[in-house]
Amino acid sequence: MLVLLAAIFVLHIACIIILLTATIDNAWWIFTAGNMPTDIWARWIFVNNSWHSVDFPQTYPQSYLQAVQASSVLACIFSIIGIFVFVAQLFTLAKGQRFLISGVFQFFACLCIMIAASIYTDQFHTDEKSLGSYGHCFILAWIAFALTFLSSVIYFVLRKKTAE
Repeated sequence: MLVLLAAIFVLHIACIIILLTATIDNAWWIFTAGNMPTDIWARWIFVNNSWHSVDFPQTYPQSYLQAVQASSVLACIFSIIGIFVFVAQLFTLAKGQRFLISGVFQFFACLCIMIAASIYTDQFHTDEKSLGSYGHCFILAWIAFALTFLSSVIYFVLRKKTAE
């Protein structure tokens, strides 16, 4: 059981790292020219051997962009709270009640990052498909979705196992 708990803890930490990287790093969209990556916070351009932040184009729907930003940040917050709750539940709750709250927080993180990546897929760069491609942060967001979903399912299954 100790090995299983350690593996779940490592999976949860990996989810947090991937979520933070997807939210913070600057590569949700990469233009083919290679000198202008876009993230959910700004568009970057490489001029005179340094990176400069430029404003998003006026065609960007700001309300959708704010929804992507908020959902990504909420996913990080839920996952971080979930790891603290996981550790606290190990020592405070009786068998059968453990891991349920951690699973709920991971499921909320899963939903939030799914919402962020789905909105970004649907609303942004739809007319720029020939000019670039999705970057590693966008891919990490979808990987984080899968891992947080897996983590939440493991928490729910583990709750059932400890109840028996």
